[in-house]
Amino acid sequence: MKINWGTGIVLAFIGFISFILFFVVRMSMDNKANHDLVTENYYGAELGYQDEIDAENNSRTKEVDLTLETTDKGIKVVFPNNLSIENIKGTVSLYRPSNKHLDFDLPVSLSQDYLLIPDNRLLDGRWDIKVSWEYNGEAYLFKKKITYRQDK
Repeated sequence: MKINWGTGIVLAFIGFISFILFFVVRMSMDNKANHDLVTENYYGAELGYQDEIDAENNSRTKEVDLTLETTDKGIKVVFPNNLSIENIKGTVSLYRPSNKHLDFDLPVSLSQDYLLIPDNRLLDGRWDIKVSWEYNGEAYLFKKKITYRQDK
């Protein structure tokens, strides 16, 4: 049987479309290719992004940036010692990119110049730490990505 050039073009198009559809269906059904948004309310969070930028700039320009220290008890979020700790209010958010069920928030209530994030709340792996805090009416923000490892 002889195939003319018109039939060959149609068969090539059908083959190409089938090839593309196969991969589209395969990727949309694969659990490894989960394309959820990072946060549930992504667009609402985007509206407050300029406030975050301003708070981060406050931390840098006023030299009140925080530091992180890893200890055997967990992670210490160390606040500058030139601030009075009674006036510091805020939250520490820990975000786990690989599993949203491990995310948690801690309120900032200090009796010393640091806040301890306990070791039993943290699993080994990547964490995004975000400390949003206020001091004397000024907003500050500290963000850091860390890889935590329990040394036991």
